[in-house]
Amino acid sequence: MWHVNLISKAFLFVVFYCVLLSDVRSQSRTDLGIPDIPGYKTIKGDFHMHTVFSDGKVWPTTRVEEAWREGLDVIAITDHIEYRPFIKEGDHNIAYDLAKPTADRLGIMLIKGSEITRREMPPGHLNAIFLTDANELEKDDWRDALRAARDQGAFIFWNHPGWSRQQKDTTLWWDEHSWMLENNLMHGIEVASGLDQAYYPEAHIWALEKGLTMMGTTDIHNPIGMDYNFAMGEKRAMTLIFAKEFTESALRDALFAKRTVACYQDNFYGNQEYLEALFKASLQIQEVHKRGNRFSVKVYNPTSIPIKILKAPGNEDKDFFRWLTIAPRAYDNFTIVAPEGATDDFVDVKWIIENYKVSPGKSLPVIMRLEAKP
Repeated sequence: MWHVNLISKAFLFVVFYCVLLSDVRSQSRTDLGIPDIPGYKTIKGDFHMHTVFSDGKVWPTTRVEEAWREGLDVIAITDHIEYRPFIKEGDHNIAYDLAKPTADRLGIMLIKGSEITRREMPPGHLNAIFLTDANELEKDDWRDALRAARDQGAFIFWNHPGWSRQQKDTTLWWDEHSWMLENNLMHGIEVASGLDQAYYPEAHIWALEKGLTMMGTTDIHNPIGMDYNFAMGEKRAMTLIFAKEFTESALRDALFAKRTVACYQDNFYGNQEYLEALFKASLQIQEVHKRGNRFSVKVYNPTSIPIKILKAPGNEDKDFFRWLTIAPRAYDNFTIVAPEGATDDFVDVKWIIENYKVSPGKSLPVIMRLEAKP
């Protein structure tokens, strides 16, 4: 008995120390600088993470404090329903309940979620968020678990479809996933996941073809500083959600409407409409001056993500850079030489935004009008 009590006391001490340490560290928040786009607020979120109430290594409040420090606005703790190696029984809502007061204090929106876990394919692992009671998902048949989530109005997405442990040789779409789609039991898909440290091109294609919302998540289990070297500029995967306001209902509406962009390793993945709006909101044209046929341009990148620009075909009558990377929170200058004798006070250029991915192997094309001011 004394041995059990000693272990229990040691566990409680570790938990207390981790909570205290994380609270001290939560005093500094990173501003990611990612702008709103016309008509919408840009909400930064991670909807796939674990705590000691499944197979994660941290207390629920730590996930909130990590997210706050790293500049996120919304998270969902999605502990496994079926796999709980540390705390094997109990209420599946407990991680949410423990984390909610800290989330409220820090201004982080906390969404109730869970992961429906099947080790083999199909169906694999799926997350359900915007739940009212996670306990209702504890079903023997995964189909019944998904129906229980749907009946609560949940948004359901397929996790890490290219995970090598489940799909060793190639990433497949199974008949069961078609059934889920047809029965309103799958609404999104992870196109990038921190679990594999991977971008899944197949998932990107499926999202476009089948009308699924694109998600980027960490699937974090360890303390996040163990998996990401923030001091070296690494960034956690996340989803950008374009919502009409910062409320849970507006966020849910945006996810169902597919107004998202997945962010992973300094790349954005999404539908062209939202990628273009995000790029044009992110690149700030500070100054444009014209002398003769030469335009001198000064730009600023207010975000924490570099902007990588390539010269596109169709600029043969103009002379300017072949490629340009505008570093995070940095200014840059360049010159565009228009045709001799050009009289317009503006110049139109065609660019490819290399790290804004509209589909596998294809980056965002844009036409920019740069207008000189008196």
